[in-house]
Amino acid sequence: MSRPQTVDVHAHVDVPAIEELVDGQPGLAAERAAQLATFGAESTARNIELANTSYQPFLTTPAARLSRMDAGGIDVQAVSVVPTLYHYWADEALAADLVAAANGHILDLVALEPRRLVGLATVSLQHPALAVDQLRQAFTAGMRGVQISTSVAGRELSDRSLDPFWAAAEELGAFVFIHPWGCSLGSRLATSYLGNIVGNPTETTLALTHLVFGAVFDRFPRLRVCGAHGGGYFPHYLGRADHAYQVRPESRTMSRPPSEYLDSIWVDSLVYEADILTALVKVLGAEHVVLGSDYPFDMGVLDPLERLDAAGLSPADRDAIAGGAATRLLNLATEG
Repeated sequence: MSRPQTVDVHAHVDVPAIEELVDGQPGLAAERAAQLATFGAESTARNIELANTSYQPFLTTPAARLSRMDAGGIDVQAVSVVPTLYHYWADEALAADLVAAANGHILDLVALEPRRLVGLATVSLQHPALAVDQLRQAFTAGMRGVQISTSVAGRELSDRSLDPFWAAAEELGAFVFIHPWGCSLGSRLATSYLGNIVGNPTETTLALTHLVFGAVFDRFPRLRVCGAHGGGYFPHYLGRADHAYQVRPESRTMSRPPSEYLDSIWVDSLVYEADILTALVKVLGAEHVVLGSDYPFDMGVLDPLERLDAAGLSPADRDAIAGGAATRLLNLATEG
């Protein structure tokens, strides 16, 4: 029996055309100031240096991307924009141009290697009606999912204004990949790269928790949502959420205990250590964990399959995480 195809759902691409579109925009200046406050001067400077040197060929050169995939044993990569390109501050006209550039770039990249690459769209979630149109257009063009951030211009993902987007994502069967950019904890994380180390998993935890307690999965029960970075801390402390649901009336804002919504939630495997990965499998089941490398960033890993193998999972669980679950979530053709 041939092995199942391996699928990395967490891999990024830069879109150089966006830099010109946002140049000089007040919203960009405000966003950069907020990120400086969160990440601090040292980490911000280091990120800029890496973006302009080490990361650049892997973000922009298809041959370098495919070479890295081959070295890591990855058959298929789901490509999403670098999260710095969300730009949820943009007005509707600019937002439409930014998303057209981003999605067009991803579609062009996928067209070069359609058996190896699949696209995750970006949408202007700060303008929900526009986001719905963009999502539908992206799926018509061949995209298989969408990447969004953990909040939208001050609104949580459970805000009722975003219901049209969630309704469209449910209808289309979209794989919704939630990936943060920055953290609402601000300057408390401005040393030692804590903005990423602590901030990213914290933001994903908040996003998934708001979706549950905001009853989004009650309103849209067929949603398929995936939290980056192992879902943050969300999967590991569900007992506290369930306890609050039982003892605090104000926490019963949805129809079931929090742990009963795991059928709508997936997480990626980017948790670095074997025992944490096995804990995710214990909580969620292997069919709800998908491979993620965070290509090509330094907080990602070059060997996601080796780390998966180190967890000592059963062959069926290993194959589900390596690509079986993602093949179904992204509606990919199987090998052969």
